[in-house]
Amino acid sequence: MGGVAGFSACSLLALSRLGHAKGAARSEQGNLAVKQAIAAHSASVSDSATGDATTPMGPMPTSARWAYILDSTTNTVLLSRNAEERMPPSSLTKMMTAYVVFAFLASGRIRLEQMFPVSHKAWRMEGSRMFVPLGSSVSVEDLIRGMLIQSGNDACVVLAEGIAGSEERFVTLMNEASHRIGLHNSHFMNVTGLPADDHYMCARDVAALAQHLISDFPRYYHFFGEKEFTFNHIRQGNRNVLVDKGLADGLKTGHTDAGGFGLCASSEHNGNRIIVVINGTSSTNERAHEGERLMSWAFSSFETVKFLSRGQVVEPKAAVWMGEHRSVALAVAEDVSLTIPIGWSSRVQISVDYPSPIAAPVVVGQKSGHVSAGLPGQPRVYSPLYTVDSVEELGIVGRLMARFGHAPE
Repeated sequence: MGGVAGFSACSLLALSRLGHAKGAARSEQGNLAVKQAIAAHSASVSDSATGDATTPMGPMPTSARWAYILDSTTNTVLLSRNAEERMPPSSLTKMMTAYVVFAFLASGRIRLEQMFPVSHKAWRMEGSRMFVPLGSSVSVEDLIRGMLIQSGNDACVVLAEGIAGSEERFVTLMNEASHRIGLHNSHFMNVTGLPADDHYMCARDVAALAQHLISDFPRYYHFFGEKEFTFNHIRQGNRNVLVDKGLADGLKTGHTDAGGFGLCASSEHNGNRIIVVINGTSSTNERAHEGERLMSWAFSSFETVKFLSRGQVVEPKAAVWMGEHRSVALAVAEDVSLTIPIGWSSRVQISVDYPSPIAAPVVVGQKSGHVSAGLPGQPRVYSPLYTVDSVEELGIVGRLMARFGHAPE
């Protein structure tokens, strides 16, 4: 992914004056619109009523009942199907278990070499296991590998009991952390993802959790990408086929009868990181095929284009009221980049909005409006505008002259 799109000074000036002509009367409405649009930016593309996934390019079929693809670098939703609907997360739950474990490691409250005892409850766990021996003690590092590579339910319980004293108390920590990082459509009843009433996530939350795991704990993210682990003389491979094929550097798979076969996978190419979440496929083969297809589609169909650079002047002559100069230049505070379908740069709309005129005195770096960019009908990206120069307020004589049309240039 990559590319740069520029705008001529003339076209930017026309855009800025279009916004500037609306004047100060529109500023309150503009502020409200900004807040609403920013909220919409994180909400994703709405789901299609036909059952197909929704993308910026239109409906797209997917065999997954729940699906969500996010460009994590620009926080752009590329595909969505039933992404806010509650679903059984199965072993995708272990991503949340790992988040709490990593938080304890990062804070120094536990250590990778620390040994945790194996209880009878952990030893007799059903489903996928790393086969911890009853009455033994296992290192935190081995337990993490058993949880993430082998998807061991027994490893999850040993970790939960070693950190919190019981699975139930650890689950409380999971729900607290979930709320803290903004997973507002998730609730956990256990550390494994085994079926339980009131245990759910949505696909959007799974992607958001993946973002946090990658950004909050880069030191431990590698555990998700290890291809195999041998414990107690039993060798098991990573169940995430995209990791096994080298198409992803993490994260997790899951399966229950209620949730079907699911997957969360992430990969980074040319500075862009994609997160794919699917759930509700009918088999391991379908999960692998659909995950690989959607990951490939995301990287081959989109590019990230920088439309404006930090410090770029987009309005050279914003009017100033009662200042020693009649105008001041406005520049963008940060880069304005969009992840868009390849070849769609010409469809991007850029607008500049600021209160006009700007009342003197004006100081360098003063926030004055914003610039926004986006495709029609899609969430927009915003960057504040700031003043490039300072403008002193006119003195008494100057203000009087200005009222009679003799203001300085």
